[in-house]
Amino acid sequence: MKKITRRSALKVGAGAIAAPFVWRLHAHAAPSETVLHASFGASGMAAADISDLTKGKHLKLVAVAEVDENRVGNIKKKFPSCVIYKDYRQLLDKEKSLDSVNVSTPDHMHAPITMRAMNRGLHVYGQKPLTQTIHEARRITEVAAEKKLVTQMGIQIHSHPVHKLVVKLVQDGAIGKVKEVHSWSGKSWGDTAPKPDKKDPVPAGFDWDLWLGVASERPFIGGDYYHPGNWRKRLDFGTGTFGDMGCHILDPVFGALGVGNPLTVRSELAGPNDYNWTLDVQVKYVFPGTKFTTDTVALTWYNGKVLPPADVQKLVGRKLNDQGSIYIGEKGVMYSPYIAAPVLLPADGYKDFKMPEIKGDDHYLQFVEAVRGNDKTSAPFSYSGPLTEMVLLGCLSTRFPQTDLKWDTKALKFTNNDKANAFVKKEYRKGFEVEGL
Repeated sequence: MKKITRRSALKVGAGAIAAPFVWRLHAHAAPSETVLHASFGASGMAAADISDLTKGKHLKLVAVAEVDENRVGNIKKKFPSCVIYKDYRQLLDKEKSLDSVNVSTPDHMHAPITMRAMNRGLHVYGQKPLTQTIHEARRITEVAAEKKLVTQMGIQIHSHPVHKLVVKLVQDGAIGKVKEVHSWSGKSWGDTAPKPDKKDPVPAGFDWDLWLGVASERPFIGGDYYHPGNWRKRLDFGTGTFGDMGCHILDPVFGALGVGNPLTVRSELAGPNDYNWTLDVQVKYVFPGTKFTTDTVALTWYNGKVLPPADVQKLVGRKLNDQGSIYIGEKGVMYSPYIAAPVLLPADGYKDFKMPEIKGDDHYLQFVEAVRGNDKTSAPFSYSGPLTEMVLLGCLSTRFPQTDLKWDTKALKFTNNDKANAFVKKEYRKGFEVEGL
């Protein structure tokens, strides 16, 4: 398997095409032959997902929902028979022959679209983070299990051999029981500035109301403030660096240690302002122990300009990569740069150690084959839902700096902070409510 790199936003052509609201009958083939598929989103990460999901011969893209006509040109060129909608609800109502979908929109629309699709009985490939709130993640996980649907979260590095090697090394005891982990990302998807006090014209062909979706109404602000890329920085639409990169970088930590949700979570630095996620983050989780850890195990996340403390960096003995993790065990240390070979330390102690040979998987085609009944996904919502909950707990904690938040995962609430509980769930805008959420 060729090395996977995390995709940056792909720029798609700007052909302005009207979005028809049409009824269309498909010559429906069983999923074992051809999977009939729809995408929510046409450009950026959605374009990347479409490209990878359709690279095999067993999935056909039949419909796309995209709120911006200016971002569907390449889809019509590459998939001329594909029907384009603006409203995802109309797509789900009219395209009766679908087997599966991918949800590759801004974060705030992940859960409502995913749940509507699952209510139709459709299999779902959902981009990370799976949802924007903890309550949504729990409900999406529960409904996927109830309906026995094939699901996969878009953490494609999960299937990379390097990721699988990290998990195996920990679970084989290469560094002994893990005592603590430090993980970081040098990205700074946040904004400390106040929201501009202005209202700009909505660009032609862009449906601002549909883009807002479940979020409350507000004036459009141009200059890329929201669309197409900077929504990730905004509290109402994204989850900042932590929510996005945490789902990638903490995935092997979560999987290797076998942890669930934490006992406590604490944010050390200044939190977000009224509109935007903050730039620099340091959050510490404490988990109950598992068979791969000591009695309790601590995980500290850093992003922006913040890095693990000097004594932890000293264990690695080299300049840290921009993103990665350090696992500190009872017998040794593992330095795991993001999408690069892990290093066991101290080097002298592992000079005769033979690294296991690990094969990777195609994260996308694995989903397609699972829909066809020929495989199982490695990041189904039963796994990626709890992972998303864990990451979102950290995001939420940044709203309450220097506060130990005690979490009751069964009750889905904090036991010592009612103000924090207000952010576990959110209300949807009238007209965008979704059954089950």
